[in-house]
Amino acid sequence: MLRSLYDWTMAKAAHRHAERWLAFFCFIEAFFFPIPPHPLLGLMCLAEPKKAVRFGLIATAASVIGGLFGYALGYFLYEAVGAVILSGLGLAEAFPKAACYLREYDVEVIIIAGTTPIPFKLLTITAGFIEMALVPFILASIAGRATIFLGVGILFRLFGTPIKAFIDKYLGLLTALFGVLIVAGFIALALVGGDAKQSNEKCELATMADIGK
Repeated sequence: MLRSLYDWTMAKAAHRHAERWLAFFCFIEAFFFPIPPHPLLGLMCLAEPKKAVRFGLIATAASVIGGLFGYALGYFLYEAVGAVILSGLGLAEAFPKAACYLREYDVEVIIIAGTTPIPFKLLTITAGFIEMALVPFILASIAGRATIFLGVGILFRLFGTPIKAFIDKYLGLLTALFGVLIVAGFIALALVGGDAKQSNEKCELATMADIGK
């Protein structure tokens, strides 16, 4: 099913409304869609390299808006919708840890999530649930998403075909490694600040009982 969903998504690169599809996928990926939009962005940049920056900006804007939607789900509808989404994506167990890190490190976590394999949707929904300040959330989302999407556009512009071939061949392996990279992303959080050991240990042990509003 993952392969079919991936292929369906990638096929939109050749659609006459490819930019709209890119914006759509970046929007929904920020709060529930399991397929990252980076390969689609890369294909579009490869096909029209002169528009790489434009595509990166579209992806950034749509993802940030989607992140705001995820924030709203966490803020207003966590029990009814947000928790269901996270559970369906296998992220429910990571939620208490994410909530703890967001409370401890705030903006840094959103930026790291925007530029690493930590699922952005996990942080957008969680940020809403813990009622993170909205302006810092938006600014951090812009910083993180712009970094990764413009970076992907440039990488595909420079190396294009080999990267696409690698993703097509090793999608299953990359999916398996994704879980490992999520852990690596949380390890990166441990590097924020030199005196953060106690906070990191607390967050690693966080449970649902610790995260009530």
